[in-house]
Amino acid sequence: MANGYKDVVSAALALPPEARAMLAEDLVASLESSQEEIDEAWRIEIDRRVKEIKEGKVQLIPGEQVMSELRAQLKR
Repeated sequence: MANGYKDVVSAALALPPEARAMLAEDLVASLESSQEEIDEAWRIEIDRRVKEIKEGKVQLIPGEQVMSELRAQLKR
């Protein structure tokens, strides 16, 4: 694997700057999740949290209390 990786990096670095930029964009894009995947992951997370609230597994904290506690911590 190491030799293959080094070969790919060597070949990529030998490309003209414009081609390296396009390659970099393509590689980064291949790592990013699609918006549909992100939306689905958030839907699952939201459903999980709503279920925990309804089942009484979590205690909600009023936003004003959270902000007050954060301000107090920042003043230290």
